[in-house]
Amino acid sequence: MKKTVFFLAGFFVILILGCKIGGAVSMRITSPAFTHNSSIPREFTCQGDDVNPPLVIEGVPAGTKSLALIMDDPDAPMGTWVHWVVYNIPADTTIIEKNSVPGVQLVNSFGRESYGGPCPPSGTHRYFFKVYALDITLKLDKNSKKKDLEKAMEGHILAKAELMGLYKKQ
Repeated sequence: MKKTVFFLAGFFVILILGCKIGGAVSMRITSPAFTHNSSIPREFTCQGDDVNPPLVIEGVPAGTKSLALIMDDPDAPMGTWVHWVVYNIPADTTIIEKNSVPGVQLVNSFGRESYGGPCPPSGTHRYFFKVYALDITLKLDKNSKKKDLEKAMEGHILAKAELMGLYKKQ
């Protein structure tokens, strides 16, 4: 009986420590401006100031060398529309401030190296903010796009988190 009690006590100590050290904690991305699966405020769209919303990143795993961020809209009529691509964001980044550039930006579907806010032609669209923890710092050509970043990240993703917001023009 004593062996069983000691075994169970030891098991729970390891389980609790594992959670606190990061073993069971997963990476998350949130925003103080909107919650997952809710409307993105107009301020962060083409009908507002067209600046990126503030983002919070938590639970970045040990061994992360850099972060990458992709914001896209899979509901666009001509296929997925890329709104923002940023890589080589410092691994210790926990907050991406509103209207900021946290790393190196790549060309989006608007043809520019910057954030392009939600601007759906019709209906409500979904906008995914995807953050990736990478075990490397990337070297990409200045003319690279989302697909080039995704290819460079292959085999180097330690963790991924998503935040999805909605927008419909008013």
